[in-house]
Amino acid sequence: MSSSLPEENEVLEYFSSLSNWGRWGVDDEVGTLNLVTDAKRAQAARLVRLGRVVSCAWDIETGHRPDDVGAPPQRYMLGTGQGLGDPARVPPPGAVPGDRQAGATEFLGMAYHGYRITHLDALSHISWDARMYNDRPAELVTVAHGATVLDVRRARTGIVTRGILLDAAGHRGIPWLEPDEFVTPAEVGAMLASRDLRAEAGDALLLRTGYGRKLLERGPDALGAGHAGWHASCLPWLHRNGIALIAADHSVDAVPSGYPHLRTPVHAIGISTIGIWLMDCCDLEPLAVACEELGTWEFQFVVAPLPFTGATGSPVNPLALF
Repeated sequence: MSSSLPEENEVLEYFSSLSNWGRWGVDDEVGTLNLVTDAKRAQAARLVRLGRVVSCAWDIETGHRPDDVGAPPQRYMLGTGQGLGDPARVPPPGAVPGDRQAGATEFLGMAYHGYRITHLDALSHISWDARMYNDRPAELVTVAHGATVLDVRRARTGIVTRGILLDAAGHRGIPWLEPDEFVTPAEVGAMLASRDLRAEAGDALLLRTGYGRKLLERGPDALGAGHAGWHASCLPWLHRNGIALIAADHSVDAVPSGYPHLRTPVHAIGISTIGIWLMDCCDLEPLAVACEELGTWEFQFVVAPLPFTGATGSPVNPLALF
């Protein structure tokens, strides 16, 4: 560990020193989204001048991948177009022989927390010492009802704010960061300064490590290979600047973290203590191309999670608007 980075005991102190518990009241369940005000949304809307929209989500595909944490996404077809021309076909319920209209339907299922599906983490996703954000007991996430507090519906009106792309790979002049590399507050500041930008309260910061390019050119890394991302030392900077949401093109944490007792400190401290919203596994390659073409690295950013009762997050299709 570099001497300029905090030791593990210092990072563990972040659970106390960076706490937003009670900051917005004892009943607060949205954390840093309190910083995305009406004025902030209006400011973000003024960044849209061309009407261009860029998706920051990967396609959701079925089939196994080497980075699957659990089961791969599933698609079960319940109604198809196959057999419609068969004269002996038995019509499904609600249809009659000779009916010229047919429908295709399916069941979709996925374990979206992982490394392949673009998703938003709700504040119920992570606990530390059996406590979730704002001192909620971890036991309030149950088998029968899911997250009975802090579920993803707290963001049901969407996250609409100013987004900034931090292109770490581009800043370093390399295709992508390696799994043992990470981004520090000093580099975040340097990336912002290089674009003549300043972070503001309520912003969303999207970190491009170049993993998306690596994924397209070489395929996914195997589970457990590690990945580049935000270093734990960024947490005080994020807290001090009032950042509402951070994202990355892999899981947001740099793994390995460098701390034996903190597997993913940005998740652990960011979610349970600061109450910051995290978005993992974004496809930031099209966004980087658009930013270079348009000469701007700030945009309106829109995230609309599915309001699934009791869910600890949601697959999302984040949109950047220029």
